[in-house]
Amino acid sequence: MADDPFKLDGKVAVVTGAGQGIGKACALALARAGATVAVTGLADRRPDLDEACREIAAAGGEAQAFTLDVGDVPSIVPAFAAIIGELGSVDILVNNAGVRVNGPSLGISEQDWDWVIGINLKGTFFCCQAAAAHMTAHSGGRIINVASQLAVSAASERAAYIASKGGIVSLTKTLAVEWASRGIQVNAVGPGPTDTPMTASADPAASAQLLARSPIGRRLEPSEIATSVVFLASPASGAITGQHLLVDGGWTAS
Repeated sequence: MADDPFKLDGKVAVVTGAGQGIGKACALALARAGATVAVTGLADRRPDLDEACREIAAAGGEAQAFTLDVGDVPSIVPAFAAIIGELGSVDILVNNAGVRVNGPSLGISEQDWDWVIGINLKGTFFCCQAAAAHMTAHSGGRIINVASQLAVSAASERAAYIASKGGIVSLTKTLAVEWASRGIQVNAVGPGPTDTPMTASADPAASAQLLARSPIGRRLEPSEIATSVVFLASPASGAITGQHLLVDGGWTAS
């Protein structure tokens, strides 16, 4: 029987922002596919990271928690070195960590703008850079960046968030072209409205407006995003790079 093209046995995957929501779902799904997972996040999220590791272990997978603050650029390379020192490699990187600030564009502060862009876009780039340095020396790898359906559409009062996610899509395409010769595939997933702790705090009227446009009429589950991440991390996607895979329940088609 042919090998399962969706299996990730022997691979090491790093997931940022993995303590909850889409990040946690990705960590669980990658572990189920056979990868050893570095479950990463901020130091104050350690209880969530440890809980994700316990859930992975209970399901028969392997995971270890690491502190990784993507907003602190000087700490990124040492964090990846620690992961490689413990787990031996970085074959897959899922850049999921992200924040947002909602509000009228006329009122957004420079501090809020810099915070969102710094974590969502700048942090993603420097995590890509740290992982790619290792992947270049070890036969390549897969990078999956979490963007958004809003990166290719629009919504009111989300200027910094949408700018950061649009930047992630452009960054993904650029790195895919530049690093293809190094054996590194770089793709992005674009989740539609998803049921996560971040969206739970969203303005009810704005959420209703978004869902009214969705053909399936509901928020997505984090696990529905995670299965697409596993696909992009697996041998099944061997000819795919530089793409933004929209997983949005038809939102951008409506």
